[in-house]
Amino acid sequence: MAKWMSVAQVKEKIEESSAEEVTAHYLEVIKKSKINGYIKVSEKALEQAKKIDAEEHDGPLAGVPIAIKDNISVVGLPSSCGSKILEGYAPPFNAHVIEKLLAAGAVILGKTNMDEFAMGSSTETSYFGPTANPWDLERVPGGSSGGSAAVVAAGEAPFSLGSDTGGSVRCPAAFCGVVGLKPTYGAISRYGVVAYANSLEQVGPLANNVRDIAVLMDVIAGYDRRDSTSIDSKTEYQKALVEDVKGLKIGVPKEFFGEGTHPDVEKAVWNAIHKYEDLGATWEEVSMPHIKYALASYYIIAMSEASSNLARFDGTRYGLRENGENWHAMVSKTRAEGFGTEAKRRILLGTYALSAGYHDKYYLKALKVRTLVKQDFDKALSKVDLLMAPTMPNPAFKIGEKIEDPLTLYLSDVNTCPINLAGVPSISVPCGFTDGLPIGLQIIGKPFDEPAVLRAAYTFEQNTDYHTKRPLEVA
Repeated sequence: MAKWMSVAQVKEKIEESSAEEVTAHYLEVIKKSKINGYIKVSEKALEQAKKIDAEEHDGPLAGVPIAIKDNISVVGLPSSCGSKILEGYAPPFNAHVIEKLLAAGAVILGKTNMDEFAMGSSTETSYFGPTANPWDLERVPGGSSGGSAAVVAAGEAPFSLGSDTGGSVRCPAAFCGVVGLKPTYGAISRYGVVAYANSLEQVGPLANNVRDIAVLMDVIAGYDRRDSTSIDSKTEYQKALVEDVKGLKIGVPKEFFGEGTHPDVEKAVWNAIHKYEDLGATWEEVSMPHIKYALASYYIIAMSEASSNLARFDGTRYGLRENGENWHAMVSKTRAEGFGTEAKRRILLGTYALSAGYHDKYYLKALKVRTLVKQDFDKALSKVDLLMAPTMPNPAFKIGEKIEDPLTLYLSDVNTCPINLAGVPSISVPCGFTDGLPIGLQIIGKPFDEPAVLRAAYTFEQNTDYHTKRPLEVA
């Protein structure tokens, strides 16, 4: 059985043999893994596959295995969020996206590694150790959904779910040479996703090709009454996969090609834009003057929301509990032992930004900047159909290279976090290589215009072969 298969190929194999046999194949591949992509492999995956075979399930994903980021609740599997503080916690309910996947017949392979509480761009802050990039085992896979991207790139799952707060799906997609979509805020329910920064994060799919992204979106997107931010949309994502970009107007924001962008990344992205030009699209340069403030605004907002969300982890109700002579001592010891360095840093900075005397100076100002960034996107997208830019300014860096320098690590998100501030959809597709490492093209659309984003990505994919390349490190 082939190591890398599309969803269509997986379904063919299931028809030829069984869901059980296909699931067993992936479990065997995972067993031989070199990348530390999974925190926990499901012991019930084969049982689930057998049940689908016995019931002759006819759902759109009947028997198709999928990997799930460890901050998405699945009954019967732990949700650690890559942190020690949730040690022993297993959610008693399924996230909305898991309910949808199970109803469609998907088989849950396991929970993937991630930066602690989704705080990071490299999957190095995980309590369970870093995940390795399948293209170079000495390099990071990106983050925070690094495990979800790496297992797809390594052939350990046909597709996966991650979450994207400031680029956490698109960053690892670019670094690992797969496709990753950050949908419009509200397109997918966040019910059952452990919160980092509620106003920014969104569940997003990762796969080896654009069609599989659309297949997954048709299953998991839609309204959920339990999430007040979810939108009732009747979008049919697979219908958008038409190979045609004639007349498409592309905007190229000059601010996304700033100082520090790797020359090979810039060249690959421009080659991609010129490919669109050859296919009948046009492009023009656009300016988004407030983008230079987006990174600072993003981190103030994200850390402030994190300081509030992570306050619930105190050892009282679930997870780790350290003994103390009183409640305050117990909470202090539990948090000191349970949270990693990066989580503590972001909680402290967020608490400081929200504190009396500093709320207006930092948090309120960051919210005002967010509005200006959103207006930049609205203005630019009123003139063009889509925006295109590098996903990441550089290819994957080495494990340990930036982890001791938080500011440099934060700067990695310079091209992805503005999209989360604006709440618009964005996809990363492979568009080239430098020194054997993948480069991602970022395609950004108008709110709830995922069909245009997917159509453009699909057309590019059909006219190039970057998405067909596979890492030799794990072959």
